[in-house]
Amino acid sequence: MSRKQINILRMFSLRGPSIWAYRPLLEVWVDIGELEDYPSNLLPGFNERLAVWLPGLVEHRCSVGERGGFLQRLRDGTWPAHILEHVALELQTLAGFPGGLGRARETSVRGVYKVVVRAWCEPLTREAVLAARDLVMAAIEDQPYDVDAIVEKLRDIATDLRLGPSTEAIVNAADDRDIPMIRLSDEHNLVQLGYGAAQRRIWTAETDQTSAIAEGIAGNKELTRRILGRCGVPVPEGQEVDSVDEAWEVATDLGLPVVVKPTDGNHGRGVFTNLTTREEIETAYAVAVDEGSGVLVERFIPGDEHRLLVVGDRMVAAARGDAVSVVGDGVNTIEALIELQINSDPRRGSDETQPLNVVRLDSAARLEIGRQGYDAQSVPVAGKRVLIQRNGNVSIDVTDKVHPTTRDLVVLAARAVGLDIAGIDLVVSDIALPLSAQGGAIVEVNAGPGLLMHLKPSAGEAQPVGEAIINHLFPGDTNGQIPVVGITGSRGKTTVSRILTHLLRLQGYYIGLACSDGLVFDRRLVSAADCDGWDCARRTLLNSAVQAAVIENGARTILTEGLAYERCRVGVVTGIDVDETLPDLYIEDADQLFKVYRTQVDVVQKQGAAVLNADDPAVLEMADLCDGSVVLFGMSAGSEAIAAHRANGGRAVVTKDGWIVMLDGAEQSVLTELAMVPVTDAGTSAALTLSVLAAVAAAWSLGVQTEVIRAGIQTYGHAASEGMVQSGSAVSPSVHP
Repeated sequence: MSRKQINILRMFSLRGPSIWAYRPLLEVWVDIGELEDYPSNLLPGFNERLAVWLPGLVEHRCSVGERGGFLQRLRDGTWPAHILEHVALELQTLAGFPGGLGRARETSVRGVYKVVVRAWCEPLTREAVLAARDLVMAAIEDQPYDVDAIVEKLRDIATDLRLGPSTEAIVNAADDRDIPMIRLSDEHNLVQLGYGAAQRRIWTAETDQTSAIAEGIAGNKELTRRILGRCGVPVPEGQEVDSVDEAWEVATDLGLPVVVKPTDGNHGRGVFTNLTTREEIETAYAVAVDEGSGVLVERFIPGDEHRLLVVGDRMVAAARGDAVSVVGDGVNTIEALIELQINSDPRRGSDETQPLNVVRLDSAARLEIGRQGYDAQSVPVAGKRVLIQRNGNVSIDVTDKVHPTTRDLVVLAARAVGLDIAGIDLVVSDIALPLSAQGGAIVEVNAGPGLLMHLKPSAGEAQPVGEAIINHLFPGDTNGQIPVVGITGSRGKTTVSRILTHLLRLQGYYIGLACSDGLVFDRRLVSAADCDGWDCARRTLLNSAVQAAVIENGARTILTEGLAYERCRVGVVTGIDVDETLPDLYIEDADQLFKVYRTQVDVVQKQGAAVLNADDPAVLEMADLCDGSVVLFGMSAGSEAIAAHRANGGRAVVTKDGWIVMLDGAEQSVLTELAMVPVTDAGTSAALTLSVLAAVAAAWSLGVQTEVIRAGIQTYGHAASEGMVQSGSAVSPSVHP
């Protein structure tokens, strides 16, 4: 290079577990060129400029392990790749995604580094890295840099991509229970929880159990009112009307005051309460008729508005709204007082992460202040309180105060409409007393209710509503997991994958297989391309028919994409070729390759098993890295490694005197004669025999019956029993030693 510069060479999105971490990351290759000779302590003024632009860097502990640790590294002298890592993380923090893993590691090429940054949202992280490069270069060259502008840009990206607070609460609760999450759309809050046939889906606070019919009922306030009334749920008397005259007629029949609202509106738009005159009803009708497809007139229920959240068969949270008012100062108009006294509250805003909405002088608010003899430009005298909204944001937690009979009534209301998750709106003076004792009533039932009022109440305790929804979707100890088998190694992966798929199919599983031979669902070959990759593997986990997934993971896939699953039931490592290298990915020796393949063992569940080649010393070393149990396979029952493993009560699958034998501690069980396993060429092919042993060990780890395993390996390779269909033609299985 002719001058000091940071060049970005490549970026890899590691969307699942990788050699670095379990979480998604962005791996960035940078070439710092001549800057290799200029650590931070040799760049005049650099450290000071960086600290001024990004004061939050003082919180980065770095390898020093204490606050200010990174700044100390800057003073002592560190290199631009390491600085790039921390700046990218800090920019993500400023955008609203704090913390996360960061690494900067040298490669074998001088000046070229691998920089790793936690990728909360991949597009955001990419922008943060590019901005970090520009910011670091500006600090090096003593050039101006608009930090505020780039942070604002990153925040805009984050706002577009991040999950909403309701969805995020549910996803976080799922994560606490080790339930995997797959986001199905970057633009929406559509999320899959769990894999394959065990999956559930949510869209904000709606679930795959939320009935479309029930949603339709809830969206029609008059229909909801009638259904609830028939079930004995207290509701206000009312009637749908087609004209102003009819609205006034119904109002007088019901008895003033009344409520006028759209039959299918939402978010409180077009709702007018405590109406006492024909003029008010005419005004309300004109707005309500534009907000929905019809207008409803109901008897006015005195009291405070409440929102009670029902999940399944339980009420799990309750919040109360309060009236919103301003106090005159003799100087400012009502419109100005709203901004000064109400909307200045930092809890209010249009952002969905803020628990209180901004108050506007809409038609309902103008009607309310008009009753008191004011308009928006009126200046109330000092000390005069002016009511703006009878029911402000519902955000004061009252969960522990709800009367038991009211809890039962709202559950009944949700069940009557047919919703598994519902927000029940009711009006009552005292939530601690029965509705019947004070004339309270349920006024609305809402599908897909917002959870923010319960997660971040303006007063009172936050409620674990995300946890309640997850417990509803995944009762007991269910966790959305299906048996997932990941298979890696330098050789034999595809053969092991195919044999194991055959065994699991015979056991009765609907299988998803992603391997070098293609993508297979049950017996259907969906793609004949090389499907050793993240996308094909993820497709097996998205398919709601798949009861078990078998996924091949080559070293290149692990290095450039990461694993498609967070954890697996069984992880198989077939062997490591000491001569295998991937120089284009800077994997140039056996130690580096070991770190790649061990990723498969690192993700084995505690109740799962690692299936390891006992004849390969490097693979055998991985046994100590497994959170679950270990099942060995090898060509000799008498090997030292297997003997030691058995002595500790371990299991193994081996060959002995021409037979395949399953060992469980001191116990042994003969499975079949090698001569009866066609794919091994009567045991003459050591490579293929090892593949059979690995597949048997994996099937055994999954609880496949011994008789099924025996029948499976004796029939594998016969097109009639193991063949696949693509476009109506039989496709014979291939064998990869």
